Amino acid sequence: MAIVNETALVYCENQFGLVDGKTASGLVRHSETYTVVGVIDSSLAGKDAGEELGEKKNGIPIFANLEDALGKLSTVPDCYIYGKAPLETYISAKERGFILEAMEKGMDIINGLHQFFSDDREFVHVAARNHVRIKDIRKPPKLKDLHVFSGQRSRVTIPVVAVLGTDCACGKRTTTVELNNSLNRIGIKSILVATGQSGLMQGALYGVAIDALVSQFVVGEIENAVIQAFDNESPDIILVEGQSAVSHPAFMGSFGILKGSKPDGVILQHPPARKYRCDFPNLKMPAVESEIDLIEAISQTKVMAIALSHENLSDQEILGHVANYEQRFQLPTTDVLSHGCRKLVQALCKHFPELRQKIKRTHVEKNRALAA
Repeated sequence: MAIVNETALVYCENQFGLVDGKTASGLVRHSETYTVVGVIDSSLAGKDAGEELGEKKNGIPIFANLEDALGKLSTVPDCYIYGKAPLETYISAKERGFILEAMEKGMDIINGLHQFFSDDREFVHVAARNHVRIKDIRKPPKLKDLHVFSGQRSRVTIPVVAVLGTDCACGKRTTTVELNNSLNRIGIKSILVATGQSGLMQGALYGVAIDALVSQFVVGEIENAVIQAFDNESPDIILVEGQSAVSHPAFMGSFGILKGSKPDGVILQHPPARKYRCDFPNLKMPAVESEIDLIEAISQTKVMAIALSHENLSDQEILGHVANYEQRFQLPTTDVLSHGCRKLVQALCKHFPELRQKIKRTHVEKNRALAA
């Protein structure tokens, strides 16, 4: 029986396609949980969401507001997703009104902020009155269900690869999702471990929003997610989504990911055109070589490939950066949204020959099946 995803309208006012709209962008590109039927951003009303991301038209319309959306959609969506990821911790009074309006229309609320809507008395009251749910993606597990580091990561016998970056919101999750999908399409069973709210909204079965955890549990929760994925799924490889950057002074997520997942290899994500850190205009972006040095200095792993973000770059410019980085670092380099994951898959097969053998076996089995 086919799984029918819940339909969703994603709120992303004035941020769709921009850094703080990364949750909405991710859901428009890929979701195993929701069928996105529209995006709310009055600055782009009437346009196609796929085209606004610089990709093919995908038939997901952008609406001016909730009234506009419900007037044009054939049915009321199941869910209203808060699709922005701002640095601020609390929503405005105006945005509160939008959420209340959505609940009055019978829509469940999906929230990825640190502000938990299920702890808000007014929201809880209105939700109960309208028989709708509030789901706080970043709400951590109960204390009794949290894990500290156990050392059990050592019994994971397949490759674990982390996709880290040089900054926040630079494409780490997108590259992880695209690579995970590519591997599964060619016969390598890959499981993604999410470490942030957007990856969990997209449907990752394993992981937790690590920036919402008490620091004592970050490493243990990542380790536990890797172990659970290994035990439950019998995969050929596990990909771990990165957060922020090792060098970023404001965030510690990359340290927890390196310690908890103990990756056998790292893919480094970088936006070549970005001059300053996302949300921190006084902090210059680090050099790629310094980020590689930091990662390899604090862990027992190596950076095996580089993935680039084409943010503010033309097609020709990204090709130039790819050639430049491959020459400078002697590492396969690509932009997965523009050029696919072939180079990353090849890098994985070079470092982990068992993956190459799995592809060959799958190819032989398919040919036998076709010949039968």
